[in-house]
Amino acid sequence: MMRALPRLAAAAAFVLAPFAPVRAQEPAPSFALTVPNIMRGPEHVGEPPRAVRWTDDGEWIYFRWKPGGRPWDEEPALYRVRADGGAPERLSEEAADSIGVLVASGDVSPDERARVVSYRGDLYLIERNSLDVRRLTDTRAAESAPVYAADGRSIYFIRGDNLFALPLDGGALRQLTDIRRGSEPREEEAEGQRKFLEDQQKELFEHIRRELEREAAAEARREAREAGAPEPIYIANGERVMGLAIEPGGRYAILRIGKPAPDARETLIPDWVTESGYTETHEVRTKVGDAQSEGRMALVTLATGAVEWLDLSPEAEADSTDPYAGRLASADFIGWNRDGTLGLITAVSYDFKDRWIHVLNAATGEVTTVAHDHDDAWIGGPCGFGCAGWMPDGAGVYFTSERDGYNHVYAVDADGSNLRQLTRGEWEVTAVELSPDHERFYLHTREVSPFEQHFYHMALDGSRRTRITSRTGVYEVTPGPDGDRLAVVYSYSNRPPELFVMENEPGAEMERITTSPTPQWLAFDWIDPEIIHFPARDGVSVPARIYRPRDLGAEPNGGAVIFVHGAGYLHNVHKGWSSYYREYMFNHLLAAHGFTVLDIDYRGSAGYGRDWRTAIYRHMGGKDLTDQVDGARYLVEHEGVDPARIGLYGGSYGGFITLMALFKESETFAAGAALRSVTDWAHYNHWYTGRILNLPQDDPEAYRQSSPIYFAEGLEDPLLIAHGMVDTNVHFQDVVRLAQRLIELGKTDWEMAVYPVESHGFIEPSSWTDEYRRILELFERHLGRERTAASEDQ
Repeated sequence: MMRALPRLAAAAAFVLAPFAPVRAQEPAPSFALTVPNIMRGPEHVGEPPRAVRWTDDGEWIYFRWKPGGRPWDEEPALYRVRADGGAPERLSEEAADSIGVLVASGDVSPDERARVVSYRGDLYLIERNSLDVRRLTDTRAAESAPVYAADGRSIYFIRGDNLFALPLDGGALRQLTDIRRGSEPREEEAEGQRKFLEDQQKELFEHIRRELEREAAAEARREAREAGAPEPIYIANGERVMGLAIEPGGRYAILRIGKPAPDARETLIPDWVTESGYTETHEVRTKVGDAQSEGRMALVTLATGAVEWLDLSPEAEADSTDPYAGRLASADFIGWNRDGTLGLITAVSYDFKDRWIHVLNAATGEVTTVAHDHDDAWIGGPCGFGCAGWMPDGAGVYFTSERDGYNHVYAVDADGSNLRQLTRGEWEVTAVELSPDHERFYLHTREVSPFEQHFYHMALDGSRRTRITSRTGVYEVTPGPDGDRLAVVYSYSNRPPELFVMENEPGAEMERITTSPTPQWLAFDWIDPEIIHFPARDGVSVPARIYRPRDLGAEPNGGAVIFVHGAGYLHNVHKGWSSYYREYMFNHLLAAHGFTVLDIDYRGSAGYGRDWRTAIYRHMGGKDLTDQVDGARYLVEHEGVDPARIGLYGGSYGGFITLMALFKESETFAAGAALRSVTDWAHYNHWYTGRILNLPQDDPEAYRQSSPIYFAEGLEDPLLIAHGMVDTNVHFQDVVRLAQRLIELGKTDWEMAVYPVESHGFIEPSSWTDEYRRILELFERHLGRERTAASEDQ
């Protein structure tokens, strides 16, 4: 049973200015800081504004949102607000169905007067000033990826596996490609004895000669009917069309083909609680190192149907002794330049250590490598591979790279010359795009500090970088179509993301549109956690957020808990709202019970550059684990924590670290809760694990030193294992195998809680409540004052 909490403040002592209450109302009842109440999470804080889109006339902003006070399982509704501010208007589902077309993604006409979109499988034309909508198709076949022809008179789009052109003047729909599976049919000429018999039949029988004449005439009529039809393009059985991208002039297209690995073995995940009453199964991913799907990319000349398959792994970079040489993990077509003469392609090597940026000359089929990045660990960074595009003149390319140790913006000419770095410093660019008028860049960066994200303008040559947002926090900005106004989703440490509007000028005031949390939640004195740094054993300064009992008016009990965030590469120590908002509230509950709580951005976390990101290469459970140990030492030396009463908890990657901590660092940690944790990296997915640990058949030592199951004999302190039984990410098999290992080792001080209807991210509040009740009881029992008293009695 939970003991009584100290009295907590009923009204917030700290309220950030832009989050000042906007609703006049009676004082709200105090928020009950209990496990069941905390785990009603979205009922309190809602779900933040997302999918923010402007109408083409710049008059309205649409977004999906669910304010607090709604049922936990209700889907976010569609809202809109005028661009000059005001109260948000919730739209009915019927209205959302009819209005959704206005904010669907699409392509703008060459004269910028109209936009074509695909919405629910049909094509629509939107006049950008009047917002008048014209429906172009009404079919049961799904049409997608519409783009304007360069002359603005036709729309190109994909239906099924093929490209089509639809004239806007009412002309006939025309098919541009004819992609078929199988082998091209070939008529074999008879030879020898068989040819003699065929010739003899034609010589002797008029009936045979008439049949052949009729067949020839029919073939001639068919060819006449099909004159101008696209030549068939044959792909192998089992291959599938992944994408078709036509250039504005309608002369060329890029064809992307994918082929599943035929001998790959997918994992079966049982679903135990089903409508039928029978156990049912889901087929999900393969394990790392198993055969993986592959793809290829071709340049198609539409007039002739000629297909040229592209080599995107340069021979100069290939090692003939490497079994993976020439193979790619991924290849993506970024887009055509404005006149359709050049295409932009990115490719990543099969071992994830090289990335190439290629420019394709459509007329010649020549592929020029304009940028190449190599990382002895693996290629990555905060922008992924999506931050690349054409410069406005179509003669150069911009992209982001970690080549100087931090993710920055670069530009290079289309022939590979004149490479220049446009941003630099010990901070990261997290997103980059061209402004609507294509006269400057819009950036999101961590330039102010690793703990904030702000919005900037920058000239195309990298000069005149100007910060637009001003308040401390984290911003996600969506510019309006004319660039004059901004829709801003902004959050702070102790306030969830809200939608604001502001002028696109430095330091402009923001007008708040949404208020997501309930009055009860807002009335609580939520901590703005202090960000501290502690020294790691290798001299690196590690950032962390700290929750102290006295922040909540409680007395420290001498115990401490370290929260380990998931995902590995994730940023959680910052001045914005955490995606781990339930854990944020639970950390308050722990502090209210007297525990000092530390939340560390350990090695491998996002936000601190390439060296921090790759510090776990070939050894997860190395520096990321010792950062937890060094954080515990900091708590002892600077926060008065009893070294015998430190625990930790976390989910997914955080659960993995918890297991490694209890198995390898038992002298530091006295208890832990491992939630949905990886226990053996050889059983996780290919695209995440293969980057960090290579492949198990190639680098078994990396897997052995990184997998908790190999160190289970080191368990000495209480361990709670919690896992969803329908987890399609970290499979339930992971903890089943670990349980068997612990049983065979004779370990006794551990328990397992299983959740029959949950996948990786829990959904049901009852599941969250049961899980975190167990965590709290574990720490109270083994880290709280009761443990100290029991120890003194012995």
